[in-house]
Amino acid sequence: MEQKKIDEYIKMGRDMLHLKIDMEDYQSDQQLHKPQPPLSKPATSDRIIDLPRNFDDLHINGNLTDLLIKRKSNRVYTQKNISLLQLSYLLWGCQGVKGIRGKSYATLRTVPSGGARHPFETYMMVQYVDGLDQGMYHYLPLTHQIEYLGAVDDLFNTIDATLVNQTWAAKASLVFYFSCVPYRNEWRYGIASHGPILIDLGHVGENVYLCATALGLGTCGLGAYDGELANQLFKLDGWDEFIVYAQPVGTINIDNTADEDAFYSFVKEQGW
Repeated sequence: MEQKKIDEYIKMGRDMLHLKIDMEDYQSDQQLHKPQPPLSKPATSDRIIDLPRNFDDLHINGNLTDLLIKRKSNRVYTQKNISLLQLSYLLWGCQGVKGIRGKSYATLRTVPSGGARHPFETYMMVQYVDGLDQGMYHYLPLTHQIEYLGAVDDLFNTIDATLVNQTWAAKASLVFYFSCVPYRNEWRYGIASHGPILIDLGHVGENVYLCATALGLGTCGLGAYDGELANQLFKLDGWDEFIVYAQPVGTINIDNTADEDAFYSFVKEQGW
């Protein structure tokens, strides 16, 4: 790619992050009294699974200060099962609904979001979760359920392909794929929507980190993924909804220093 084109892309990205708009004569769809988009996607499958909520039965490691100290990215997974209760806690922690404001104006969730728009949907590729068939799932936050979207041929290699051959990540117990539904923000904030969406995505990813750490599990947020393939697998149109983030979660050795040192041996080899 020519340097001129690279510079253009960099400028486009930076412009979005500090977008300055004269809003004096601008009206959002909310101000124009257009219909509000749904707070969450409805189920499309007839196979719905209730998630347990008895979180008091979980062994939670440490207080918040301990979790912040222990939190890190883990890239070595032991390919063992996690429990359905652990998965339930992870989902509730990163997108769970605590209440609804008005009749259906906004959801109050475990993560903050500008204007309580919460523009994300949570999909999963599940490999090692007690009581669940392997395959694709979608979280239904309003009812704290998941729906089974179907099996996947050659699941491990399919996950590997969606994560652009980061094979270590494909060894996780499951991989979260977060999609963005931009119009949930655009309805209220219009042309000023897109930078705040990135901020909200960080809130979601950090809660996965903290919940995984609390459960003694490992995770690692991924910005490198094959969006077109992931969209195709989850039947997303790529415009009104598309994958924006992936995050594997898996079992790890309690003392995984040696595993991590081995993984990062290239740093020492390259003299970095």
